[in-house]
Amino acid sequence: MRPSFTLRDGLTIAICVAVLLLLGRLVTGSDQAPEVDQVLLDGFGRLLANPIGFFLLQVYRLSGVGFTAVLVVVALVFLLLKRWWNDLKLVVMATGGILMIVDLWLKPVFDRARPHAKLLAVDGRSFPSGHAAGSIAFYFAMVAILSLHYPHLRRPLVVGATLWVVLVWLSTLVARAHWPSDLLAGGVVGLAWLTICLAFWRPGVRA
Repeated sequence: MRPSFTLRDGLTIAICVAVLLLLGRLVTGSDQAPEVDQVLLDGFGRLLANPIGFFLLQVYRLSGVGFTAVLVVVALVFLLLKRWWNDLKLVVMATGGILMIVDLWLKPVFDRARPHAKLLAVDGRSFPSGHAAGSIAFYFAMVAILSLHYPHLRRPLVVGATLWVVLVWLSTLVARAHWPSDLLAGGVVGLAWLTICLAFWRPGVRA
């Protein structure tokens, strides 16, 4: 089936690409982070002190690659058992695609170092944040799927996913694993990719 792009989809993708390119221009070509990045990161470090800071560090540990991988596998098994084939393709496309886009393409292109004085051991480059991009792509793909089959749960699903993503982003700043601009860039990448994935998913829903 052909993807179904709306005007809003096109505008969303265009704005996301523009924001990514603008941020990329600001953070590359210099060994120093933009002043606003440093100020915001230090500000979050002071604001989110114990016990909030300790709690958010646990959120960061919990939301890591291993935990997210388990969630994705559980979601895929659930969709297989339900035989929701179109929904299964959406999750595979959203999660697999975002990994390739961020880790294999964008991070090597921008090649930005992570912040100094990280509170937890993290590897790899910093821009854009795979944490931010992946959380948008996976959790909101699942919100779309579950809201389709269980419409009465739509509002709590949206609220729950939004709160969790906000916690993941805040935890990333507290752990100093990413600069704020990394998160914003990851967010727009995740939103743009999710928009594309949903455009491929919608024709199957109508069918």
